[in-house]
Amino acid sequence: MRNPFLACAAVVLTAAALAACGSSADGNDPEAAGAQRPAASGPAVPGPSATPASEPATPPTEEPPAPEAPAPAATAEGPKTPVDEITPATGTFTKKQKEYLKDRVPKGMDPAAVLQTGQETCDKLRYLVKADRDTAVGAIVTGEIPDAKDAVAGLCTQHQALVDEAAYAYPDGKHSGKKLRPGVYRSASPTTDCSWQIAGAGGKELASGASDTGKSRKITIPDSAVTFTSTGCYAWLPEGAAG
Repeated sequence: MRNPFLACAAVVLTAAALAACGSSADGNDPEAAGAQRPAASGPAVPGPSATPASEPATPPTEEPPAPEAPAPAATAEGPKTPVDEITPATGTFTKKQKEYLKDRVPKGMDPAAVLQTGQETCDKLRYLVKADRDTAVGAIVTGEIPDAKDAVAGLCTQHQALVDEAAYAYPDGKHSGKKLRPGVYRSASPTTDCSWQIAGAGGKELASGASDTGKSRKITIPDSAVTFTSTGCYAWLPEGAAG
């Protein structure tokens, strides 16, 4: 279930990107590295010329231009550009940026576009941490902020603690076997329809509960747990890991 904080983050960051269009603060800015922003609107299609009432209207003979093919995704499979050939259209990449781009730029793709994707991930994390830290970790756990691990390791290491905590958390769904880790967990940004169940050997219920308050709840996963199922709770973070 998509978290409302992320929707707000997307709107805020998009507005900020539009406001910053045409300017750059330093060499780490995507535009300083040669990133190209899409045009604000597509090419204007001329309307039909005015025709006297006495003359029959003549249908246009020109077809509207075909839409441009979308740019390849930064995670596209296929051969990658060697790191020593990764250069921006203008300016230069920093050492940290080049390390992040290594083995990530598909052949023929603008490396600045790949870099911008990573920087946008860092921007989302920075926004969410200020709004609610648990939601930021939950967004990594659920995959709503993809590529967070690599972006943090290469571009915004100040958020490494979020990635480390997410590695020991659980998103909504069913978890079983060796993936279960005993301990106390708290729900992050639960909905008003949050429920959970912990079962042991033979499907025996060990604990269950539900909450319609939207407030965080705590549960304990015991050593004897075999499965843990959660719905509408967004994510469960290990207690004591916040900070």
